[in-house]
Amino acid sequence: QVQLMESGGGSVEAGGSLRLSCTASGYVYGYYYMAWFRQAPGKEREAVAAISIRPSAGNTQYAGTVTGRFIISLHYDENTLDLQMRSLKPEDTAVYFCAARTNIGTWCGWSDSRTYDSWGQGTQVTVSS
Repeated sequence: QVQLMESGGGSVEAGGSLRLSCTASGYVYGYYYMAWFRQAPGKEREAVAAISIRPSAGNTQYAGTVTGRFIISLHYDENTLDLQMRSLKPEDTAVYFCAARTNIGTWCGWSDSRTYDSWGQGTQVTVSS
């Protein structure tokens, strides 16, 4: 079973930056796509960004609320998925989760949490105003 572990969360002031990393126990080139989700208190889990791996690698998608501020990237040699977050806002405060689709699946499902079969435990990001 694939294990995912997030790191890099913390507390920053509005306008600051953070980089989250997710380390996978397996070889990510064998997955279909990976993503970052977040869940704020009292809210549903929402997709933040995703990146495709198979059959076509490198396609990215972003939630409208983070476009232009967040960048998702995949490092095959280290089996890590990163999320570079800039110009952070208080509304970005949430627990951020790494997710992977390791079984065959279509890219069109990238924003649906039910699409993913592997999840990390989450890392807290807190942005103060």
